This record gives sequence, structure tokens and C-alpha cells, in this order.
Amino acid sequence: MRPARSTVHLLWVAVLALLCGLFAAPASQAAAAHHPAYPPRQTMLRNATAGMFLHWGMFTAPKHLDCASWEKDVTDGGWNPDYWVDEARKIRASYIVLATFHSRLGYARPWPSAIPGSCSTKRDILGELIDAAAKKGLKVILYMTDDPKWHDEQGVETLDSAAYSAYKGHDVDLTTREGFGEFSYDNFFEVMKNYPKLSGFWIDNDNEYWEQHQLYEQIRRLRPDMTLSNNNEDTPIMDMVSHEQKVGMTPPYDQPSAIWTPMPRLTESCYKVPDTGSWWYDGQDRPVSTGLNVDRYIANAGNSILSLADFTAMVNGRFPAQQEKFLDLMQDYLPPIWPSLHGVYGGGFMYGGMQPGSWNDGSYGYITVSRTDRTTQYVHVTTKPTSGDQVRIRDNGYRIERITDLRTGRRFHFDQRGGTLTIKGVTDWDPYDTVFKVRTAPVREGVYPTGVVKASDPALTDGDFTTYTDNKGVLPASYTLDLGRVRRASYLGVNQREWSPTYNRETFGRKEDSARIKDYTVSVSDDGTTWSEVKAGVLESARGIRFIDLPTGLRTRYIRLDVPTTWGAPTVPAFYQQLRIDEIQVGYGRPTSHG
Repeated sequence: MRPARSTVHLLWVAVLALLCGLFAAPASQAAAAHHPAYPPRQTMLRNATAGMFLHWGMFTAPKHLDCASWEKDVTDGGWNPDYWVDEARKIRASYIVLATFHSRLGYARPWPSAIPGSCSTKRDILGELIDAAAKKGLKVILYMTDDPKWHDEQGVETLDSAAYSAYKGHDVDLTTREGFGEFSYDNFFEVMKNYPKLSGFWIDNDNEYWEQHQLYEQIRRLRPDMTLSNNNEDTPIMDMVSHEQKVGMTPPYDQPSAIWTPMPRLTESCYKVPDTGSWWYDGQDRPVSTGLNVDRYIANAGNSILSLADFTAMVNGRFPAQQEKFLDLMQDYLPPIWPSLHGVYGGGFMYGGMQPGSWNDGSYGYITVSRTDRTTQYVHVTTKPTSGDQVRIRDNGYRIERITDLRTGRRFHFDQRGGTLTIKGVTDWDPYDTVFKVRTAPVREGVYPTGVVKASDPALTDGDFTTYTDNKGVLPASYTLDLGRVRRASYLGVNQREWSPTYNRETFGRKEDSARIKDYTVSVSDDGTTWSEVKAGVLESARGIRFIDLPTGLRTRYIRLDVPTTWGAPTVPAFYQQLRIDEIQVGYGRPTSHG
């Protein structure tokens, strides 16, 4: 009878592997079936890795207090749209966001306007930029502000209420939110009409007048090709959420740890490239930390987040020397590793992939997964180990077949066992990002496929990361998994919803905290009635899939995860005791491989 049992076992493993291929590999296939079709206007952003943010206007140093003198110095200084486009291409940007109609840059409009009220140039700077960008495959998005409060910051009035009132035929005070809302509202329609190749608007918060007059809905009807992005606010009608200047994290480049927008929402991280100073050129050639900015770019790509990097152009349009030096470096740095940054998903989330974050001996990094070949993953080591010549990564059920250095093609020895991949013999660490190209087997191993495991909340095991369970602020929370019959169980892979930062912080006056599992216990049962605790611990507050290893040789039908506490503090009520979980996967084995 022993050979027969062995044959049955092998047949069952084969069936599971087939089911994995049909139902769970890659996991995003199941999720994609539930996704609404993305509107065509989002295609450019969803295919992008980066954009260039340009804060440049009348108060760019040296400040100009009248529109005509600023325009003259722009032209006399040799401003050329091709320079901006060519510099943007050095960071492989797909789009440029022009922030000139800005509350602290004189509300300048770099286009001829029939609407009086603030600086408007005779030269069509916006039109020239749009045309130059289009010739080289880039898009232009226009920044629009909601805020009139800085109208006299420089001691002169930059908003002309009398002229605008005469134009409108009724009194309008542009220094009020309602009055400025009406003025800026008119400008939206003017540029939509005059610039058919303008790709969208980047909205720096909402104005009540816009909302009351259904501005966004009208943009959707009149220009369905235009994208809408909103700053620091997740407004459903917007195509993308932009998160401004996240700092204070460890490591300092890990901006995604402070971002609170879950996939598949289009998400952007906007940040200043210079270490200090304003978002615009203030007259100084500010230092640029190369490693910080290179790794911000890598970190965002590793989390399916776009990098909107702010460069502070001078009056003539050129960038200060240290920013030009950084752009020149990126022009050479990105091409050899571009396949790992473009046309990829952030790994460890809804699109599959190994586990990102903290690895061995102080190392840190990210995983990216090819969108077209799910047997290809990239390991980005952005902080190398403090000692040793290897890096160890949780494999998440992917059997490894081959590892090479993406830049050189050099093959690396590796060992895979116990759920961990060890890449060996690494002696030439890149100063910013050592990138390994990892080829895996086509299906994950040792993970029960979608449909085998049932849960107390079906959203936990449906393979769809757009559905999730929400504890509604009630702790302790309990989640029960049913394997259908007594089976092996080696670990739980938990994807919590990425709707909160990973640590307590305050940003732009808003308190935030981690809404993730802290203390937990795992209990098992064969009948769903009598339970035995088999594991207790603390789960780290971190992005991406987290693992809870179970005792060796465990066999059970039911698994219960109990969560008595989360990381959120009571001082931040919006996140305190809140817990949302996208998926819980059950592993029954771990792949073994050597190379």
C-alpha cells in the first residue's frame, strides 16, 4: 500500500500545481478579471515611471513684480522649451507638470489670455512647451491652484479684481476663495479650448467654487482625454493621487512608507530634488543628494508609484549646475537597469513577487515584476548588507531558476530553502541600486490556489486585491480559514491594505499612523470547535506581503488568526484599531532550488 499512497500524493501535488497555474499564477490575473476597464486617458500615466515637476514663474529669482519685465527676461535669457523636454528625458519622464499659475509665483499664466486678472504673457510659452514635448513623445500637464491668500506676499497686488470684474460684468474680489475660484474656473475652460494637446490638470487642492459648479464633471464631458491629478487628497473623480514631499522615514529614500493610497489606484510621489530651499529657484545652487534621489526613484518604482521629481528652473529656464549634474548622471545611470523600472509592477503586492523591505544584515530593497513575463522579477538592493557577500529574501513561493546581474549579465550562485532565497558571492555592490534579474518557474509552489481555501470573509481568499475585509474599528479581530479538509499548513502570507503609512507621523497638519497588525496569535482546529494555539508574535509594520511561519509538520483543517492590537495609536483616531486585509494566502510547502 505504501507505493499507492505515494502515487496518490504525487498526483495530488500535480493537481495542485495545475490548479495554481489555472487560478493563482499570476495572482493579478484573477484580480484583473474584476477590474473596471481603465479609461484610455490613463494609459500614459499607467505606463509611466516618472514625470518632471517645474515650479517656475514671475517670482522665480530674481523676482519680477510685473508681468512684462518677467516675460522679457525669460525671452532675452534664451528660454527654449526643448531644453526642458531634453532634460526631462534624462530621467525617462513621460510627462512634465508646469506649475506657473501658482499662488506663490505671482499667479503667472504663461499663455496669452483673454481673461484679465493676473499676469498673462504675450508669448505662448505653454503652447511652445506642449508642441516641443509632443515631438519627443512627452505630455504636458498644467498645474492649477485653488489658493488666493498669497496675492500680495511680495508687497504688490498680483490679482486685478477691477479688471476681472469689468470683464465679468459684476463685482468679483479675486482675493477671496469664491472670487478666485470663479477666475481660475474660467481659466480651466480657456486652456481646454485653446490647447487640444494639453494632457491634463494637476490640482493643488479643491476650491469650493469649482465643486459647486461641477468643474471636474464638465472637464470629463468636454475633454475626456484629459487626466486629473489631486494633491494630498484622494478624490474619486481624479485619475491620480499625488503625495507631496514625504520625509522623515528610515531609510530616508523610502517615500512609499509614508503613502496611503492602495493599488491599483494611480499614485504619484512628488518631491524636491534639491536638499534645501523652496520648490522654485530662490537664487542659490542648492545641493542635490545623489543617492537619496536615485533611490527615491527606485523605491517608487518598486511600489507601483510614479516619481514626480521637482527641478527648480531659473528665469531663463535652465537648471542650476548641481541639478544639471544630477540629470546628466541619471541619463547614464538609468538605461542599463531600465527593464527593471519600466513596464514592471511593484513586487510583493497585488501583482505577486517576492517580499520587499528589510532583508539580512541591514540590507533593504524592492522587488519589481515584469508586466509581460511573470517569470522575470528584479531584486533592487538599495542599501547593501553591513557585512557579508550575500542577500537573503523571502521567496513567497517562487522557485528560482537563474539569477544574473542585470547590468553585466554575470550569473550568481544562489540557494533556496525554508522559504528564503540567498544570493551569494556579491562583492561588487552598486552605490545606489544593485539589480539582480531573477528567473522563476512559471507557477508558484507550495501555496494553496484560489478556490481551495475558504474564509470567514470571502474577500480574504478570493484572489482579488480590489476587495478586502474591514474590521470597522473593532478589536480583537478574528479571521478563520477553512482548508476544506485536514491538510498541511506551513505559513500564512498576509497582504494588508496599503491605506496608511507604516509609522506614526504628521504631514501637512494631518496626523497619520499605521493601521496594521501588531500582536497576533494563530490557532488551529480539525473540527472548527476545539482550538489549539500554535503561534503568537508581533508582525512588523511594513508594506508588502508579511509572513507568519507555522510549526513544522503542522496539519489542520481550520486556521484562525486573532488580532488583539494594531500599530495605530489612540492619538490618531482615524487609524486607531483600524484593520483592513486584502488577502491571506496559506502555504503548505516551500520550494527548494540551487544554482
